[in-house]
Amino acid sequence: MFDKLEDILFRYEEVLKELSEPEVLNDTAKYQNRMKEQADLEPIVMKYKEYKEKKAGIEDSLAMLEEETDEELRELAKEELNECRASIEGIEQELRILLLPKDPNDDKNVIVEIRAGAGGDEAALFAADLYRMYCKFAERSHWKIDTMNSNENGIGGFKEIVFMINGKGAYSKLKYESGVHRVQRIPATESGGRIHTSTATVAIMPEVEEVEVELDMNDCKFDVFRASGNGGQCVNTTDSAVRLTHIPTGIVISCQDEKSQLKNKDKALKVLRARLYELECAKAHDAEAEERRSQIGTGDRSEKIRTYNYPQGRVTDHRIKLTLHKLDSIIDGDMEEVIDSLIAADQAARLAKMNENG
Repeated sequence: MFDKLEDILFRYEEVLKELSEPEVLNDTAKYQNRMKEQADLEPIVMKYKEYKEKKAGIEDSLAMLEEETDEELRELAKEELNECRASIEGIEQELRILLLPKDPNDDKNVIVEIRAGAGGDEAALFAADLYRMYCKFAERSHWKIDTMNSNENGIGGFKEIVFMINGKGAYSKLKYESGVHRVQRIPATESGGRIHTSTATVAIMPEVEEVEVELDMNDCKFDVFRASGNGGQCVNTTDSAVRLTHIPTGIVISCQDEKSQLKNKDKALKVLRARLYELECAKAHDAEAEERRSQIGTGDRSEKIRTYNYPQGRVTDHRIKLTLHKLDSIIDGDMEEVIDSLIAADQAARLAKMNENG
């Protein structure tokens, strides 16, 4: 690990030098590339420097204890030694986490698809609650929301809603949300006061650049139609909505939230690229069955990942057996504790696997 850290430190200092060279300063692409590399390396370098300071502190304290006869100075040396030893183990663990291979998609924007599952109108209302939850979380994170397609049920619920969240690190935070979400509550339409269980499916996909997915436009069939639902007079009176069918896979995507047919077509292609990318990732994951069976981040849509129990005011994430009695604030976008716990569990699992492999 420490050989690797020394290499990173050396490379970081090289990058800093390059950033002041005229050749790099005058080449925008190269300059941006080096700036990104510096930003990626900096957290590791800063933590490694902190580690080296603590190591030096231990050596200085031990040397003082050997040489010093003044009791007061010896006590000070012991205190510093204990403080450095206590913190160095934690710093080592942080360094191991920082050295874990980074998911190349982590910094990307995400496309979110929420679909009502079992439970009829109540499932559609729950899908709308999840949509609002993610929108509120995005607001707290200073990210932007761009709705791509929605299919309402007439009473404030969504049979389906597709939207993009634009923001640095959006995928790193939200990738664990893929799966089946379950709600237990008394529906507004229930006269007998019985608790119903409904579900909604969430799919989180990184936004994919054109160069990352080969897409033959001859495989794409576009149909246009008149948009339905709320959208203003232009949306409802022109054939601006687009239905895209990808012939080889049978994937069908509709986009109708923009007034412009061209913009709806562009959004539909973005969703298609993300879906095709997800299919490729699923094939790769199938080849690593053990990893797909792990608790975190399988992205398996059939997996029941979380329950929102309204009568008890609790949210339970079944993958990490986390239960929080703060349902109202979580539904209102306060998702940090859930997401941080999932990230920590994922990191712990990856570290354990790394240690097993030597």
